[in-house]
Amino acid sequence: MVDIFNEADERLKVKSYRDCTVTPDLPEKLSPLLEMARNLWWVWNSQAVELFRRMDRDLWEKIYHNPIKLLGMIEQEKLRTLADDNSFISHMERAYADYTRYMKLDTWFKSAHPTDGKWASSDFLVAYFSAEFGLHESLPIYAGGLGILSGDHLKSSGDMGIPLVGVGLLYRYGYFHQYLNIDGWQQEESVENHFTKMATERVRGADGKQIKISIELPSGDVRAQIWRVKVGRAELLLLDTDFEGNSVEGRKLTYELYGGDIEMRISQEILLGIGGVRALEAVGYKPTVYHMNEGHAAFLSVERIAMMMKSRGLDFAAAREAVAASNVFTTHTPVPAGNDVFIPELIEKYIKPYYETLGLSKENFMALGRLDPSDAKESFSMPALALRLSAFANGVSRLHGAVSRKMWQSIWPGLNRAEVPITHITNGIHANTWISYEMASLFDRYIGSVWKDEPANMKIWESVSEIPDAEIWRSHERRRERLVEFVRARLKKQLERRGVSQREVIAADEVLDPEALTIGFARRFATYKRAALLFKDIERLKKIFNRKDMPVQLIVAGKAHPRDAQGKELIKQLIHIARDPDIRGRIVFIEDYDLNVAHYLVQGVDVWLNNPRRPLEASGTSGMKAAVNGVLNFSILDGWWCEGFDGNNGWAIGRGEDYEDAEAQDDVESKAIYDLLEQELAPLFYNRGHGGLPRGWIKKMKDSMQTICPVFNTNRMLKDYTDKFYINAHMDYTHLAAEGFRGAKSRAAWLASMRRHWKEASIVSTEDTINGELNIGDEFEIKALVRLSPIKPEDVRVEALWGYVDSRGGFDAPKVNAMTLEGKSGDDFVYKVKIRADRIGHCGYVLRVLPNSDRPHIRYAPGLIIWK
Repeated sequence: MVDIFNEADERLKVKSYRDCTVTPDLPEKLSPLLEMARNLWWVWNSQAVELFRRMDRDLWEKIYHNPIKLLGMIEQEKLRTLADDNSFISHMERAYADYTRYMKLDTWFKSAHPTDGKWASSDFLVAYFSAEFGLHESLPIYAGGLGILSGDHLKSSGDMGIPLVGVGLLYRYGYFHQYLNIDGWQQEESVENHFTKMATERVRGADGKQIKISIELPSGDVRAQIWRVKVGRAELLLLDTDFEGNSVEGRKLTYELYGGDIEMRISQEILLGIGGVRALEAVGYKPTVYHMNEGHAAFLSVERIAMMMKSRGLDFAAAREAVAASNVFTTHTPVPAGNDVFIPELIEKYIKPYYETLGLSKENFMALGRLDPSDAKESFSMPALALRLSAFANGVSRLHGAVSRKMWQSIWPGLNRAEVPITHITNGIHANTWISYEMASLFDRYIGSVWKDEPANMKIWESVSEIPDAEIWRSHERRRERLVEFVRARLKKQLERRGVSQREVIAADEVLDPEALTIGFARRFATYKRAALLFKDIERLKKIFNRKDMPVQLIVAGKAHPRDAQGKELIKQLIHIARDPDIRGRIVFIEDYDLNVAHYLVQGVDVWLNNPRRPLEASGTSGMKAAVNGVLNFSILDGWWCEGFDGNNGWAIGRGEDYEDAEAQDDVESKAIYDLLEQELAPLFYNRGHGGLPRGWIKKMKDSMQTICPVFNTNRMLKDYTDKFYINAHMDYTHLAAEGFRGAKSRAAWLASMRRHWKEASIVSTEDTINGELNIGDEFEIKALVRLSPIKPEDVRVEALWGYVDSRGGFDAPKVNAMTLEGKSGDDFVYKVKIRADRIGHCGYVLRVLPNSDRPHIRYAPGLIIWK
C-alpha cells in the first residue's frame, strides 16, 4: 500500500491504493505507435506528429500533444477502426520507416571520429548536466531558454551520433503556469506532472526494480529514483525524489524548478550534481567527459573526485587533475548577480560531509568557489567552482565570451584578459524542431532532404534563392493566418478565465489583422529585456500601428519570475496599454508562454523584436528559431545577433554602442525602433510588386535564411563542442587514467612541485636593442636572465608580449612571442627573442614566465605567472 502526500493545502492527506501501472492495449497492427510515442524523435518529424493528430484531433489538442496520453485515452473501438483503416496503416508505416531509418543511419560522429590507433570511440561518452530540459510541451520540466537549449543540444547529439547522455531532475510540478487577473497582474499555479503518462520510463535493475540512489542532506538521507527519456538516439536520465520513503522535505526536492528558498536551491544542486554522478554509476554508464550547462551542477566535481579517491586510491590532488581534465563548463550568465552563490555557513551546513570526504578543510573547500581564495568573507560561487575544476570553459556567443573573461578575470590574477581561458561557442537551435511544416516542405522540394541531416553545410542553403517568391510568400501568409487564429482562440479562453464581460470575449474574434505586418516579442520579463521599450513614446507608437495604408501589430508573451515584482509590473502595464481604445486589437498578450506558443510565434510573425540592454543578453536563440521560418530579426546588437547580422539579413537597432546612462540609452534606442519601423520595415513590407508580392521583403527573408540557418544551428554547435572540447577532454582523461591513473599522479606531483618552488623563480634582468624610436618593420632583440632553480627550463615557457600600451600602462591585443633558451649565465638561464615592429603608435613589451603546458588550464594555472 502507498501513502500520497498532497501539499495543495499544506495538510497531509492519505489515500490507500494498490500500486500498479496500466499501459495502452493496442491492436498488434498498431504496435509501432507505442514505440514511436516512447521516443521523442516524433517531436521533430512532421509525418509522425500528423499521424498522432490524425487519430483524434480534438483529443490531441485537449491532452496538449502527448501521444502517451493519447494512446491511453483514445477509445478502444477507435483503435480497432484505425487498425482496419488502410490509409492510416500506410501513414503509420511511412512514419515508422522514417523512425527505423533514423535510428540506423550513419552519423557525422562515426565518420568524423572513427576508431583508430589513437583512440577507441566505443569508450567515449559525454554526460551533459542541466537543471532543465525543454524537449516538448508534453514534458514540462523547463522554464525558458536554458532548458530549450539543453533540449536542442540533446536532440542534435542524437542526430549526429555523438555518444551523450543527459542528466537532470524530474519535477513533479515543473515551472509555474501563468495566468493574469482582471487587472493584468501575473498569477501562478502549479499543475502536477504524471510521469507514467509521459515519455518517461522507469530505469530498472537486473532485479526488475526501479534503480535508486541517495544523497546526504542535513535533514537526513534522500533517495532518488531514476527515469529515462529517449530523445532520438540520445538519452536523458532524470532524478525524482517524490515517492514513499522520503521525508516530506525530501519529496519536495523535485517538486518545482527554481522554486523554494536558498536552502532548497542548494539541496537541488546537490541532487543534480552529486546525485547525477551517482545515478550514472548506478545505471552503468562510464562517461569520460562531463559537461555542466551552467553552474547548477558544479557539485558533480566534488562527487567525481570523491569516487576516484575511494575507488582508485588517489589523493585529492591527483583526482582533481583527472576530473578537471575531463570537465566542460558552459556559462550563460553575463552578470554576477545572476549566478548561484551560497554563504559560508550554508556551505558548511550542506557540504561539510562531502568536503571532509575529500580531506579538505572548510577554508580549503571555500577557496575553490571564491574569486579571491584568501577572502574569508566572500561567498561560495558555483560558477567559480566549475571554472576552477574544468579544463574547458565557454560563453555562448562571441560577445558573451568577452564579457565572461572580464567577469571572471580575477580567478586568474595577473593574466591578460584576452588570455583568460574562457572561449566562446555560440548557441544554435535544432532546426528540425523549430521549422514549420510548410517551410520544411519547401526546403525538401528545392534544397533536398539533406538540409535535415547537414544543416551546417553552407553550400546547401545557397539553394534557398531558387525557391519561387510566390511559394515562399504563400507559405508565410498561411502561417501568419494560423497564428492569428491561434491567438484569437487563446485570448478568448484567457478573457473568460479573467471574468471579463461577454462583449470583450466576443471581441477577441476580431483582434489582429491576418494581413498586417506582425511583430513578435516573447521572452522572460526580466528588466534587462526591456519589454516596455517599444512603449516609451506611446503616442508615436499609436501613429505607427494605426496607419491605414501600413498597419502594424504586436503579439507579446513571456513570464516574470514569481518573486520579480518589476517584471510583473511590466506585464500589467502592457495589458493596460493593450486596452487603450486607440490601439485595442493591435496588441495582444498571450499567457503561459511555453514551447507550443513559441512554435506558433516564431513560425507566424513577420518580425522578431529583441531589445535587451547590451551586453546583458548572453546569446538568445529565439531569433534563430524565427529565422529558419523566414521571419526577419529586428534586434539590438547583443548576444548572437552581433555575429548573425550582416547588414542585409534583418535590422540592427543601434550600432552596438554601450551606454553608462540607462535612461539616455532607452531614449536613443526607442527612437531608433520607431524610425526603422516607419522608414524601413513597414514600407518594405507593404511595397507590393508584380503579383502582389513584397519582393524586397522576400529577398530579405531569403538572405536571412541563407546566412543564419547554416551557422546558428545545434549541429554546428555540437560539432564545435565535440572538436574543440569533448574529444580533447576524452583524450586527456584517457591519458591521465591509464596505468592506474599514473598520468594524473604525475601531473599533480609536477604542479605541486611548481607551486612549491615558484616563488624562487624570477626574471632577474632584461635588455633590448631598441635605440629611441622604431620604424615600422624594424627588428629588435630582447634578452632576459631568468632564475629558475630548482625548476627545470623545460618546465616553463618564457614569453615576450608586444603591443599597444594604453594610458594606464595596459596592453591592447598584445602579440605573444616565445623566447628561446640560448644558454646559461652563472646560475641563470639566458632567453632571447627577436621582434619586428608591426604596428605604429605607443608600443611596448613585457616579459613573463609560465608553466610549460599545451593545456590552457595548466599553462594559466592561477598564481603561476611571473611578470617583468
